[in-house]
Amino acid sequence: MVRSGCGEYTVVIRQVIWKGSFRKVTNMSSRSTRPLICVVGSVNMDLITRVSCLPRIGETLHGRSFHLVYGGKGANQAVMAAKMGGAVSMVARVGKDVFGEGMLRNFTEYGIDTTHVLVDDSRSSGVAPIFVDDQARNVIVIVAGANGALSPADVRAARGAILASSAVVCQLEVPIEATLEAFRIGKAGGVRTILNPAPAQTLPEELLALSDICAPNETETEQLTGMAVNTLEEAEAAGRALLERGLHTVVITLGERGALAMDSGSVLHVPALKVNAVDPTGAGDAFIGALAVCLGEGMALVDAIKRANTAAALSVTRIGAQISFPTRAEVDAYA
Repeated sequence: MVRSGCGEYTVVIRQVIWKGSFRKVTNMSSRSTRPLICVVGSVNMDLITRVSCLPRIGETLHGRSFHLVYGGKGANQAVMAAKMGGAVSMVARVGKDVFGEGMLRNFTEYGIDTTHVLVDDSRSSGVAPIFVDDQARNVIVIVAGANGALSPADVRAARGAILASSAVVCQLEVPIEATLEAFRIGKAGGVRTILNPAPAQTLPEELLALSDICAPNETETEQLTGMAVNTLEEAEAAGRALLERGLHTVVITLGERGALAMDSGSVLHVPALKVNAVDPTGAGDAFIGALAVCLGEGMALVDAIKRANTAAALSVTRIGAQISFPTRAEVDAYA
């Protein structure tokens, strides 16, 4: 039994099941004792409201609490990577407003390099109103703001930070052209490229070919493939469909069922920790940030996924995204 700031929860570690070696992933060694991670992506202010149930169309509800916290998939993944011990640089845009000022301060407090976080004079900072109910289900609406202006030129200006990294991490909350440019630079320089295809959208074939690891969740996998992932067998079939489109390695996060990783010759299932979930916001981002750092340290894929699963599981026991992310010590306690 473990006690956190939100009460008690139990954690159970299950057996890891795999077949194949994943040599293409695990043979990549770390470039330093503290891996350098470059995140190209979104920065948002999350406006979280707790409600007893999610509202229906036209319905007005009384919320129980309101939390104003820093978020955005890119920023979340950067913060998790920093909390895992990575040396992190962020490539992004924020608005010239009170939210943008706070976002820059927040990065600095986590030790994240903001050299390439640009302040946009004409657009607001990105925001994400989030409603969370008593069953830990959520509804999120994203207003991109300055995130929508991140350009290939912005990314090229950060070329040095990308090439110095052990991994460049991208999502789909900024223009796809910026993500493509980041992966072109990374791939040409021998930097591992990790794509979190969220929110799901049609992926250019070039982006698939440039991605060393693609890590969608269940919903994103269904949207990308048109296939159900209700069982591990269905998830494996969907993963194979993604591999057939040119991806090298697919890691499908399955919530309480853990994660399923695949390449052309291997399948790996790592079950999740059991926890009492309070708020799932940011769990997938915790997984990605932790995975990037652990792989950058030279861990085998199975060990990196185990720690990423732990980071994601511990994050859902607390409210919010970045503020809910565990420390490296908390994650390693279940290694």
